[in-house]
Amino acid sequence: MAAEKKAYPLRIGADVLKAMQQWSDDELRSVNAQIEYVLREALRKAGRMKGGKPSDTDEEAG
Repeated sequence: MAAEKKAYPLRIGADVLKAMQQWSDDELRSVNAQIEYVLREALRKAGRMKGGKPSDTDEEAG
């Protein structure tokens, strides 16, 4: 069963939107789908999504 989708207005800088558009074009996704993908990955890596625990390989070198 698919999760319920909620509409949410998003204010985003023009430079960020342009970069997301280019990335989504490369991945053959809509900008909306790309933003959701990036957010889900960030949540998963941070261990904030159910079933999504960060792994040792997800840690960024700092």
